[in-house]
Amino acid sequence: MATNLAPTLPQTRATWRGRAYPYLLLSLASLFWAGNWIVGRAVRDAMPPLALNFWRWAVAALLLAPVALPRLAGKGAVLRRHAGLLFLLGFTGVALFQALIYTGLRYTPAVNGVLMNSASPLFILLVAWRLDGERVTPRQLLGVALSFLGILVIMNRGDLAALRDFRFNPGDLVVLAAMPVWGLYSVLVRRRPAELDALALVFLIAVIGVALLAPFYALEGMLFPTPRLAWGPIGAVLYIACFASIGAFFCWNRGVELVGPSRAGFTIHLLPAFGTLLAVATLGERVHLFHLVGIATILAGVWLAASARAAR
Repeated sequence: MATNLAPTLPQTRATWRGRAYPYLLLSLASLFWAGNWIVGRAVRDAMPPLALNFWRWAVAALLLAPVALPRLAGKGAVLRRHAGLLFLLGFTGVALFQALIYTGLRYTPAVNGVLMNSASPLFILLVAWRLDGERVTPRQLLGVALSFLGILVIMNRGDLAALRDFRFNPGDLVVLAAMPVWGLYSVLVRRRPAELDALALVFLIAVIGVALLAPFYALEGMLFPTPRLAWGPIGAVLYIACFASIGAFFCWNRGVELVGPSRAGFTIHLLPAFGTLLAVATLGERVHLFHLVGIATILAGVWLAASARAAR
């Protein structure tokens, strides 16, 4: 009996690590980013968008420096060889994408913003098809449609007829414009050099993003009042730096590396589900039947799309 069971246990652990572990990382990324949307909307009047984005990544870079700098020792040749890729990752994932998100949240509710964010898996698929030659399978399309239906159930409180009253505003369009930027980042991040681990990569793109944001942050300071030093903005920056920046980007980058950008993209549809749970936990909102139906539908769609075989 022992000889039969001995090889089974490592195989079971390997199977769990290969299948469940990447999606656990990607789910954590969506959870951390759900809090980012709530915080970004909450402090919109206290901190202009570029100021919030600049300090978010500046604090993240400072926190990561003691761990990341030793890992980069002796890797100057690698950094020079992949300088173009690292610049694009810092520009798209750190500087441009989140600046557009925070700008859009000044003019649209977080609910609308999260709904626009649900379009990102489609842009990830499009960029992956254009750059990597990946094709979309019918099962993946069905998963996208099913999870998007769950999002609509939550957003409209179970009344799909309310979609007739939905209107785009300038903030929605700004958030929507950020989605192809995230699609490009998600496909490019899989090309990171093997010599750079996940933490070193997050540190590098944080530094690049802060450098790119600095002149625009200075210009914004001339147009908007300087953020007041208060516990609310300080807490927002610390949360976003630790969880939505370091934690989420570490989980997302590693998850994309393990399962590819197309499959990873579908897990973004978990973000509205987590947003609903956070609203219940932090704002005291009640859980209704439509919440449970919507979250279950989202999870079913994510599973359906993520378990589909990738086609080339």
